[in-house]
Amino acid sequence: MTLFAQTIYNIVRRIPKGQTMTYKEVARAAGRPKAYRAVGNILNKNYDPNILCHRVIRSDGSMGGYNRGASTKAKRLKEEKVHNPT
Repeated sequence: MTLFAQTIYNIVRRIPKGQTMTYKEVARAAGRPKAYRAVGNILNKNYDPNILCHRVIRSDGSMGGYNRGASTKAKRLKEEKVHNPT
């Protein structure tokens, strides 16, 4: 795993329940503000249940991708009382 991927996972791991960050915000927090697509690619490979990547959404408020399926992501966000990402 690259240092950048570890940094992304550490940032995402700290997103509190009921809150989200955008891919851009995660990239910015990692010190690489233009690497938001790389953030998505890294999170797409995540199967660690301790890294709650369903909390990362697109800048336009839509959910974006999720390697366990969009319906699972929507369900998890709803369970956490995140207001309807479209």
